[in-house]
Amino acid sequence: MLDLEDIQAFAEVAEAQSFGRAGQRLGLSKSMVSRRVARLEAELGAQLLSRTTRGVSVTEAGLEFKERADRVLAELEAARDDLAQRGEEIVGSLRLSAPLSFGMTHLSAVLAELAVRHPKLQVEVSYSDRYVDLIGERYDAAVRIGVLEDSSLVARKIAPIRAAAIASPAFLESHGVPTRPEDLDHLPAVMSGSEVWRFQDGKRTITVRPEGRFKADNGPAILAAAAAGLGVAMLPTFLVGPSIDKGEVLPLLLDFPAPPLGLYVVRPPPAAHMPAKVRALTDLMLEKFGGEPFWDACYARRAAAGLPA
Repeated sequence: MLDLEDIQAFAEVAEAQSFGRAGQRLGLSKSMVSRRVARLEAELGAQLLSRTTRGVSVTEAGLEFKERADRVLAELEAARDDLAQRGEEIVGSLRLSAPLSFGMTHLSAVLAELAVRHPKLQVEVSYSDRYVDLIGERYDAAVRIGVLEDSSLVARKIAPIRAAAIASPAFLESHGVPTRPEDLDHLPAVMSGSEVWRFQDGKRTITVRPEGRFKADNGPAILAAAAAGLGVAMLPTFLVGPSIDKGEVLPLLLDFPAPPLGLYVVRPPPAAHMPAKVRALTDLMLEKFGGEPFWDACYARRAAAGLPA
């Protein structure tokens, strides 16, 4: 009889192309993973992996076996989820990718509550703005913000996300307050890279391609630079709301809102089977964020204060 733990060890090594990385995912030592794969190869009488000083690769026999092993492991995971749901208890491990800014400011508390509600669920989260390969890197799900591209992933929209153009009071005093999106063409920007900003003027979309000397790969760094007076930034309202409350930055061009983005939970297919652990995450996020007017709160606060655009 083949050992399921040996099969899982082989599948992880084949995905990671490394015994060490597979061990990290499984919570095992590199030597233990190697022994399990060797035992599986001996049982099958076939070499599944080619080992060299430069790394690990999957043999032709290994590719054929892995295709079937993945189906077996997926069926076992689905069966375990079904049994867990009948017992109203969620077990297993949830491996999740989440964006850095939203993850640290809002999602971390929700995930902590998820773990409290389900004591037998292990939660492993990677907070990064890197766009991870859910299938290739063996993630159960990801929380993503933006406009989703067409893909094989299954998505559930949680809530709309609004973005706001913002700048510091000192910057606006020295450069003037923009009254139309086109005014941003002549102002320095703080941004993440070569990006495009879009604003709505009724049914018309205005496109701005900002330029600036300060770029960063995460929202908090961009917000800090904008608050320091380095330029105009375009950031989600969930991130800039507290800084607006404190008067560190001011929202701009309120008559020209940015097209709404979305907050999503995405997961690998098949669409027909949502694992119980992903369903629990999705339901809790809908409970905490779905339909909540929080996303537009900074606009409401500003209007109530009677501050100029």
